[in-house]
Amino acid sequence: MSVLKKLVGQTALYGLSSMIGRAINFLLVPVYTSLLLPSEYGVVTELYAYAAFFNILYLYGMETTYFRFANKEGNEEKHIFNHVNTQVLFSSTFLSVFLLLLLTPLNNYLGYQLHPEYIVYVVLILFTDAALSIAFARLRLKNKAFLFASVKLMNIFLTVLLNIFLLWGLPVLLKSGYLTNEAKEYILRFYDPNDLVSYIFISNLIANVLQFPFLIGAFKGYKFVWDSILYKPMLIYAMPLMVMGLAGMVNEMLSRLLLKEVLPDDFYPGSTKLHALGVFGACYKLSMFMTLAVQAFRYAAEPFFFSRASDKNSPQLFADVMKWFVLVCLVIFLVVSMNMDIIKHFLQNKAYWEGLIIVPILLMANLFLGIYYNLAIWFKLTDKTYWGIYISLFGATVTIVGNIILIPVMGYVGAAWATCLCYALMAVISFLIGQKFYPIPYQAIKMAFWIVSAVIVLKGFELLSFPDGWFKEIAANMIILIWAVSILLLEKHKNRSKAK
Repeated sequence: MSVLKKLVGQTALYGLSSMIGRAINFLLVPVYTSLLLPSEYGVVTELYAYAAFFNILYLYGMETTYFRFANKEGNEEKHIFNHVNTQVLFSSTFLSVFLLLLLTPLNNYLGYQLHPEYIVYVVLILFTDAALSIAFARLRLKNKAFLFASVKLMNIFLTVLLNIFLLWGLPVLLKSGYLTNEAKEYILRFYDPNDLVSYIFISNLIANVLQFPFLIGAFKGYKFVWDSILYKPMLIYAMPLMVMGLAGMVNEMLSRLLLKEVLPDDFYPGSTKLHALGVFGACYKLSMFMTLAVQAFRYAAEPFFFSRASDKNSPQLFADVMKWFVLVCLVIFLVVSMNMDIIKHFLQNKAYWEGLIIVPILLMANLFLGIYYNLAIWFKLTDKTYWGIYISLFGATVTIVGNIILIPVMGYVGAAWATCLCYALMAVISFLIGQKFYPIPYQAIKMAFWIVSAVIVLKGFELLSFPDGWFKEIAANMIILIWAVSILLLEKHKNRSKAK
């Protein structure tokens, strides 16, 4: 019992740091959208999307590989850590130098010739992330969840504070009368108030570097070790993980990269492609409400599913979990979508509001992703994890083809639909295959009805006309309440009928 309590506590700490991090980063959206033009925010969106892909290449599955080999009988954890850390440092240094040598052609391709420093900052961020990754993994292996979460949260808070100071505080201070002319001139030697994009990356980089002193203990006893005997089996183990990670990242991030590449010129009259990308990236952030709910569920559900796997009643239990998960997520879908007149003010600049149409689509996409995570338990419990690779690669193919076909016709709305289609098909395929290997009595027809009814409620609400003021929001939430209570009453009535 004490072991389970410890596991639950550590899971909560790991989950808390991730959840708080996502929530706090979401709170930066009003800062960015109030200070940056959509085209400037498009630069941030694009480069961080590339960074997400390269982060997979920098680590190439070595965190999980470290866990696997450090726990193998006969392996000394210290030796495994030394070798894996050396391997990651060597490969990330090589990749960073390679990217910096390609700086000019990369800037020419991306159109950042006037700001080559952007790519330099991103490469340094990737390198510092990789250099610390195995140390963080060691904290997890050593069950130092509190230190892990503390350093992660410190990094997040520091990133936010630096963003606020460098993007907003320092420009205000320079315009105020509190500084002498000499002080202003000195600051302006190092600070350019007309290039706020740089300081988003600089904030991230500084916060990354300042993690090193707090992780000295995790590096205790470290020395450069290159074990040629370990190298090959580790790579064999890690490569499928990297492929799965890249496929997952394609599903999550590729729309942001392809939007700039395949969007026709003048699709949005008077706006650049970077403007469209900035609008898409900012509005994408509003789907974070569903993302947070799905992530919270994932942290709690995975250990729960594994702990209940041997229970003879587990299939029915898993089906009930899925049912209530879908209902809760649909409530989130309706609350966010039908209260958009309030939520849109997170985007401080009205220029971003033109893209709000994609938010309900992306909320539904994340609901389907949550359903897929729920369904994925079948291949984890049956040790058929290779199906996860197949389904992820299928999803990546749908994402690529969907974006290429839909973006030229529908713009960023097409990118949103491609994401939704990808996750929906992944969920359907996982359900169909999973029922053959690990049958679970999901109430698929009922849940499909709930999803359709929620979409009908939203579309019906959009057709109604309301006077200005709070009446629209009150009516929206009353409709949502009636919808949810109706479903709960029907469920209660059916359960009573079964009991009889």
